[in-house]
Amino acid sequence: MNYAYADPVNSQEKVISGAGAFAMHFLFLALLVFGINWQKKVEPQVNVVDLWTSTVPVAPKAEPPAPAPPPPPQPQVQPKVEPAPPVKAATAKPEVVKPDIAFKDKAEKERRVVEDKQKEAKKREEAEKATLAKQQAEAQRLAKEQEDAQRKLAEQAAAAQAKLRNEYIERIRTKIKRFIVLPPNMQGNPEAEFAVVLLPSGEVLGVKTQRGSGVAAYDNAVERAILKAQPLPLPPDPALFKDFRELNLKFRPQE
Repeated sequence: MNYAYADPVNSQEKVISGAGAFAMHFLFLALLVFGINWQKKVEPQVNVVDLWTSTVPVAPKAEPPAPAPPPPPQPQVQPKVEPAPPVKAATAKPEVVKPDIAFKDKAEKERRVVEDKQKEAKKREEAEKATLAKQQAEAQRLAKEQEDAQRKLAEQAAAAQAKLRNEYIERIRTKIKRFIVLPPNMQGNPEAEFAVVLLPSGEVLGVKTQRGSGVAAYDNAVERAILKAQPLPLPPDPALFKDFRELNLKFRPQE
């Protein structure tokens, strides 16, 4: 057999709730009765108004206007910030050069640079040519002076050699003439020429009549004198013997 037990907590809450509801109903009823009785006891009040005559009309007191309802909230719009205008510089604006003008100016400058380089190269070339011409002229002048000096030396040497040769030939003829015995009854002054071949020692290697005088006795007398006069006098320098190896000697009876 099952037995049901009542929960003491739930029972207590139910009692409190019922008491509260009863108190609320009682309070509401008391307020209702008190209000009705208070309206019956209040008497109407009589308002006494004093009328004043006045020449100036009194304007009725205006009622303050009712406050306007607040406007609905508007979405906040961010103000557009305009960029500040650029500040113009105080200096003058540089002139903009057009591309074609700039290209022409650049080409003109390059052309002038090339022309200047060509002029400088031409000047250097002309200066080098002038210097070379001067050097060549100086070399030619020195060569000519040297050639002239050598020619003069050669002429002087040849003149000295010729003078020496003539001197020694005259010595040879003088020695030979001392041994000539003129034939008797020699008339006139005919010339006889002889070819004489000498040795370095002055000895006569050979003698031959090149052209006779027409007097055979005189020609024979001269040939014998050449052979008797050896050794004939020669220059001391052996290098000069070449001029005395073969001699053409001329003789006249009156010389």
